[in-house]
Amino acid sequence: MRDLLDVLHEEAAKDPEQRARELSRRELPKRFYKEATHVAVEDGFAIYLDGRPVKTPGKATLLLPNEALGVAVAKEWHAQEKEINPANMPLTRMANSAQDAVSVRFEEVADDITKFAGNDALCYRADDPESLVETQRELWDPVVDWAGELLGGRFVLIEGIMHMPQPDDLLKAYRSRLDDETPLRLAALHTATSLTGSALLALALKERRLDADTVWKTAHVEEDFNIERWGEDAEAAQLRAYKHMEFKAAALILLEG
Repeated sequence: MRDLLDVLHEEAAKDPEQRARELSRRELPKRFYKEATHVAVEDGFAIYLDGRPVKTPGKATLLLPNEALGVAVAKEWHAQEKEINPANMPLTRMANSAQDAVSVRFEEVADDITKFAGNDALCYRADDPESLVETQRELWDPVVDWAGELLGGRFVLIEGIMHMPQPDDLLKAYRSRLDDETPLRLAALHTATSLTGSALLALALKERRLDADTVWKTAHVEEDFNIERWGEDAEAAQLRAYKHMEFKAAALILLEG
């Protein structure tokens, strides 16, 4: 049997468009239910389809920690039309991963997020043009400075793409802040980190230093600069919209979970 964490990491590493295409190529199950509701149970909120609880791929009852997330996941199921398309159900997929995979491989997932902090996108800066350099400085420096202060150190900034290691004590401090997270929140943090390329932005979202819209904008400084200069094609816009849907689901979990 393939390791569940390997599967989780493979899925997270895939381009969201690739993941959507793979899901769309599968034979999707027909919608077989009339109503999708959230129901309070002993350990949280379950999702019921015509009175029967939704199960994870591992055959456990899918559980959400609070009513806000229960409502949101039930809406995903309600929004399915003739077919049930997992590509359009990011909350459900993250909750499934949290219960079936992250819960039994918590340490490895937390370590993987911390590796992003050691190679964080916000620490790699352009050296030109000056307008991009200034925008990165304006939007990225406050996040990097705040994270360093929170973690008791200072992140190394690099011009270009040559890798430079970050201080071990800083990464250990980052890792220690993940120990008390739930599997669901850790799964969401991993998704937010992967989509933004920044464990520091994910931390700022988790700690409510920045709101979700600001995090998304900050993560796309270079992309937005290139769009302003060269324009954006339809395929790129569609991919970004799909990524944004995934990110908003992760943000909802981090803010409500």
